[in-house]
Amino acid sequence: MASTPSRTATGVRVRVPAKINLVLKVGAPRPDGYHPLATVYQAVSVYDEVHAAWADPDEFDVVVSGEGADLVPLDDSNLAIRAAKLLARTYAPNDSLGARLSIKKSIPVAGGLAGGSANGAAALLACAFLWDLDVSADGMRELAAELGSDVPFALLGGTAVGSGRGEDVAPALAQGTYHWVLAYGFHGLSTAAVYRRFDELSPNAAPPEVPADLMNALRSGDPKLLARALSNDLEPAALDLQPRLGTVLQTGLEYGALGALVSGSGPTCAFLVDDESAAIDLSVSLSAEGVCRAVRRATGPVTGARVIS
Repeated sequence: MASTPSRTATGVRVRVPAKINLVLKVGAPRPDGYHPLATVYQAVSVYDEVHAAWADPDEFDVVVSGEGADLVPLDDSNLAIRAAKLLARTYAPNDSLGARLSIKKSIPVAGGLAGGSANGAAALLACAFLWDLDVSADGMRELAAELGSDVPFALLGGTAVGSGRGEDVAPALAQGTYHWVLAYGFHGLSTAAVYRRFDELSPNAAPPEVPADLMNALRSGDPKLLARALSNDLEPAALDLQPRLGTVLQTGLEYGALGALVSGSGPTCAFLVDDESAAIDLSVSLSAEGVCRAVRRATGPVTGARVIS
């Protein structure tokens, strides 16, 4: 993967994007407790960075700065730490490797944009390069799937269809660049809590399938067609838990968004607009209305986790 580094090397830095679920169809829970999903992911230009540096064998630690840093765990529940340890355990037995991780966040925590999963993917890639491990692309995907449902897509990026519990991903036939406005919620939402509420609201959920109209819209590259096809089965549960999100969605549509939905388990609301000028106008309007904590503009699709230094 890279030239063999020394223990005095400055380390490896990886940039990794957030994701939006353009569509998220959810079935009834499987016997293992996971929900079967049919989704289309799109990676968008809001990024976290993960830096990995050498540490003594079997020593792993993490520091976090930026957006929501005080909400990110620093123990073994941190996906970046789990990723580094899983990689070391799988490819370098006998506790011979360690890593010091630093995460610089722009993706909100518990925001429905897969920030934790993005950090896990970035840590996998950064440590694989840092330690000069011979890990195949398939091997990386297997480790990513073991870490979490959204981690494989964070490695892949672009626009992709997800199935299984979301971990089986394949690039989608899509064209065009899309402009998004992201409205961050005042408070995070627990993914587990949203799925529990979904089960209560949809006790007879059907087996999920990606709608044909969404795939046709992506092939056309027409944002108006895509806007009409956006959907999220978890949105009613997220709105039930945080009713103010309904106001956010309605406000964005009233100010000219082509389409809107709650991203993933929320609470981030994603608005699709025509172009950069429309994105700027909507961002200003949403900020002025004060219906959300912060507003970010983004484009998609973008590449997945990549080494930048």
